[in-house]
Amino acid sequence: MHVRRATVADAEAVVGVLATVAEENRWIGTEPGFDVGQRTARIRASIEAGKACWVLEDKDGAVIGNLELLPAHARGVLSLGMAIVAPARGRGGGRLLMGTAMRHLATSDAHKVELEVWPDNGPAISLYVAYGFEVEGLRRCHYRRKDGTLRSSLIMARLLTPAKAPQSRPGAGT
Repeated sequence: MHVRRATVADAEAVVGVLATVAEENRWIGTEPGFDVGQRTARIRASIEAGKACWVLEDKDGAVIGNLELLPAHARGVLSLGMAIVAPARGRGGGRLLMGTAMRHLATSDAHKVELEVWPDNGPAISLYVAYGFEVEGLRRCHYRRKDGTLRSSLIMARLLTPAKAPQSRPGAGT
């Protein structure tokens, strides 16, 4: 297995991984039946715009996983999303993708990287903890699934630069 930066030509394969993992209806927020064409166009546009996206390939060059870093709502924060097809899990691909992402983040302007993960996804949580992520909160019963069930998610993040203490305002305090 190896990791390389995704190209526009990889957009369909990236969405193929997402669709395959979504079919399991267990590990990621994306559910089966999403608009593949729309998602492919969005991934293609993201890669064209220079957003960070990598693919994990097997020894034959087939895309078996991917990782994206996208701007979050807060300035200086990036959101991490990752998916790996079932037959490739547990073989070090997640570590390869995370190592690549962390090296990229070390050269970025971001001060923090965040992600969400289902609380019952122990292998992913262990991987994220190994890369310095900490649980920041729980979104309890936050996501309504197509079948009507509600899913909670853990919010995990890693500070990339030391947090600075807030500046005192003139006249604040005594």
